[in-house]
Amino acid sequence: MRVLIVEDERKIADALKRGLETEGYEVIAVSSGEEGFFCLNSESFDLMLLDLMLPGRDGLEVLKTIRNKGFSLPVLVLTGRDTVEDRVLGLDNGADDYLVKPFAFPELLARMRLLLRRGKHETEKPLALADLQLHLPTHQALRNEQLLDLTSREFELLAYLLKHQGHVVSREMLAHDVWKVRERSTPLDNVIDVNIARLRRKVDDPFPLKLIRTIRGVGFMATASDDHAATQ
Repeated sequence: MRVLIVEDERKIADALKRGLETEGYEVIAVSSGEEGFFCLNSESFDLMLLDLMLPGRDGLEVLKTIRNKGFSLPVLVLTGRDTVEDRVLGLDNGADDYLVKPFAFPELLARMRLLLRRGKHETEKPLALADLQLHLPTHQALRNEQLLDLTSREFELLAYLLKHQGHVVSREMLAHDVWKVRERSTPLDNVIDVNIARLRRKVDDPFPLKLIRTIRGVGFMATASDDHAATQ
């Protein structure tokens, strides 16, 4: 599980990072909302720990922006603000839970587990785009109610594209999140392109509506819209 910490108090951020890594989480810690946005747009995370008192954009502004942009990952707000009004404001703006500083680390872990279980349950709903459906628990892909014969890698790649549908997915993102490789390379780019081509043959070639696009010079996108400068 990958966790993004947005916390400007370095001692708190470092302590959280060490503690969560000890528990087996992969953790990225940043100190501003701008850095948090960059991480969310370039990498995939399962949960965010968000401080409200941030330099520049405060946590509430960060929260509203990521929800408006369609990011659905669970957000656990960490803050020293302890009034009912502050909690209601945070929850109304898209927070999934609220933990007041100082807090006990075991309580943080328990709240994180709850949010991650909830998020896992939600991902069991089929991913859908036009007449394409992906059933994650059974690894079944259907187009126009026809079962598609996908390899495990092709299914994982298609699921990633659908989770980011309507948004460009770069080769860097695919290398990191699907192939689990830290550094891009020309051979890996070729492998990614080959897998995209194979996926298109199965998902798009038999059907008039094309759903997987190549965005020139940028990456790929799953979309049913033609409003993008893309090559088929």
